[in-house]
Amino acid sequence: MGSVETVVTAGLRMVRATRYVMPFREGGSMPALIEADDLGLYVLKFRGAGQGPLALVAEVIAGEIGRALGLRLPEIVLVEVDAALGRNEPDAEIRGLLRASVGLNVALDFLPGSMMFDPAAGDKAEAKLASKAVWFDAFVTNVDRTARNPNLLNWHRELYFIDHGASLYFHHNWQNVAVAAESAFPAVKDHVLLPWASEMEWAAEDSLRWLNKQVFADILEFVPDAWLVPVDGIGTAAAKRTAYVEYLMRRLAGQERFVEEAMRARTELV
Repeated sequence: MGSVETVVTAGLRMVRATRYVMPFREGGSMPALIEADDLGLYVLKFRGAGQGPLALVAEVIAGEIGRALGLRLPEIVLVEVDAALGRNEPDAEIRGLLRASVGLNVALDFLPGSMMFDPAAGDKAEAKLASKAVWFDAFVTNVDRTARNPNLLNWHRELYFIDHGASLYFHHNWQNVAVAAESAFPAVKDHVLLPWASEMEWAAEDSLRWLNKQVFADILEFVPDAWLVPVDGIGTAAAKRTAYVEYLMRRLAGQERFVEEAMRARTELV
């Protein structure tokens, strides 16, 4: 067991993984429940999984934007994974994932006893919360909040938003960043909370109270330099942060496109 000591790094706490508890096999990236040196339990997202560090970048950026908007999210922490973690794990796939993820990773605070939001079981959402959630996911282009995979937990009678690694998919192809910034995000039609999102105009107006260039710049400082790899002429971590901020500002300025798309898609449901 490591020391019960945590470090604050660029706005996110950093902990060290001390025990591999179990895998979550529901997701394609196979996250895991781990214990850390602060004695907390966390859901660890591996840097060595299929999408690599870009999924962790999206997890941090999108997650902290959601938090800035006032949505409830588990705490996001940076996790140091040592080569010794899980060395007695019998599953070869898990051992390989651990070896590929030695160093910094991302984790979410574990919410014990939480249940996945399920409209089929009668779960509902309040209109303003649903509208803000739809606005948020359209803004960060999150394709992973559907009835099939809500990534939305009921915990202590409140809704918590999790798993944002599929967001900001433009950063897998920076050559299309201008087109991506102006996307109306037609995938919003499949959003699990769209049926209750009757306050989209309010959500659009409210977002401007919380999001601006400085907020985006502060959030980008949470992302470790090592994950901001050079690409397509963006040669440094600082330049990559600037490019993300510019993308987010363009998306914010053009929000009417995805707001109108969400409202149009909702009229086809009700």
